[in-house]
Amino acid sequence: MKERIRIASGQGFWGDLPSAPIDQIRRASPDSPLDYMMMDYLAEVTMSIMQKQKLKDPRAGYARDLVEVVDAVLPDIIEKDIKIITNGGGVNPEGCRDAILEVAKKRGIPIKVGVVLGDNILDSLDSVLASGHELKNMETGEPLKNIRDRVLSANVYFGAWPIVEALRQGAQIVITGRTTDTGLTLAPMIYEFGWKPDDWDLLAAGTIAGHILECGAQSSGGNFSADWKSVKDMAHVGFPIAEAYPTGDFYITKHPKTGGRVSRQTVAEQCLYEIGDPRDYITPDCIADFTTIRLNEEGRDRVHVSGIKGRPATDSYKVSMSYSDGYSAQGTLTYTWPDAMHKARLADQILRTRLKDAGCTFDEMRTEFLGVNSCHGPLTPVNMDEVQEVVVKWAVRGPDKKSLERFGKEIAPLILTGPPSVTGFAGGRPKPSEVVAYWPALLDKKAVTPKVIV
Repeated sequence: MKERIRIASGQGFWGDLPSAPIDQIRRASPDSPLDYMMMDYLAEVTMSIMQKQKLKDPRAGYARDLVEVVDAVLPDIIEKDIKIITNGGGVNPEGCRDAILEVAKKRGIPIKVGVVLGDNILDSLDSVLASGHELKNMETGEPLKNIRDRVLSANVYFGAWPIVEALRQGAQIVITGRTTDTGLTLAPMIYEFGWKPDDWDLLAAGTIAGHILECGAQSSGGNFSADWKSVKDMAHVGFPIAEAYPTGDFYITKHPKTGGRVSRQTVAEQCLYEIGDPRDYITPDCIADFTTIRLNEEGRDRVHVSGIKGRPATDSYKVSMSYSDGYSAQGTLTYTWPDAMHKARLADQILRTRLKDAGCTFDEMRTEFLGVNSCHGPLTPVNMDEVQEVVVKWAVRGPDKKSLERFGKEIAPLILTGPPSVTGFAGGRPKPSEVVAYWPALLDKKAVTPKVIV
């Protein structure tokens, strides 16, 4: 058992700062070592995007950025013995593995790559339903059968244990599909410290460490609301690092001489991110109680996290599904002084009248006045006579594609058949795009089994 391990965050989402994972690896040194780097690429909508890519090209369906990162740092991770754990495999972990092995082959560097499979249940969805699992929407209670023919992707959230198995089999890079963000960090703690499946407090500690790392620089000064002016050199922000111990205690820090800030406040803000009931943060591995977290600053850019309690895991996996839910379109126009808001409001009335006269139907139509009250809506006090300029943004959504096409045709005419504007009309006529909706459900853990290949 190691006395401690250090796990770096390399990506917080697909499209995050491309230099971050390379910088994390290359800055690793005896004074600021790394044992692992986790890279989180997946959000709910990301899976449907990757599924569409794979349908067009069977070799696609994963985060191609990941292969570029591995190509850049492969010599470094071998020399420094740093392992990479990532869910960048998307809906095609094996394709991602093959691309990485091809990079390693070209460089003449032998490496073991592990993949976790079994989370993608799209092809077996009908048999899952036939076996009695209704996959009801967790928010509405509606059974999946009502929209089955429109499902685009279906992925089970696995936890840390399949990754642990890949590490036990000697993988230096572990690629998964839809694994929980927290599992990417928890897994190396389980593996290195020998934690057991029922060490609930320890598993909860590792889960919360993963929660703090999962959004990249959001816990090291990025997107920080409490005291954002105190964060220095964000252009060179250092992504967070968790220094973990067998006791479940860990420290959040970052490489020295990097920008950003790690403080009690930055870590506390990240702890509040997407947690729902703080006493019941449910993962496949355990239930973590965020109300037990203790945060203490212990030096510059170093926060001690301790006291975490956990409870037994549930008997269900969460299933993340996406489905086609009609179309949407949006367009904008800009109005300026004098009477900017009066003009903008009149333009909105004209557009809505014309669409109604044309027989258009929408599930939803929204108008936002950007720069005035689009963020806070009716809570924003607006003196219409004092607004100097405003961008009006219209958005419509619904199943009738013809109505959305007509909406696109009605925006530009407002320039010459409505109140005077400076147009701000760019990008051409708005066109309908497919709406991808989210369907969360629960599935008995016995209904699906992860598979590990190294």
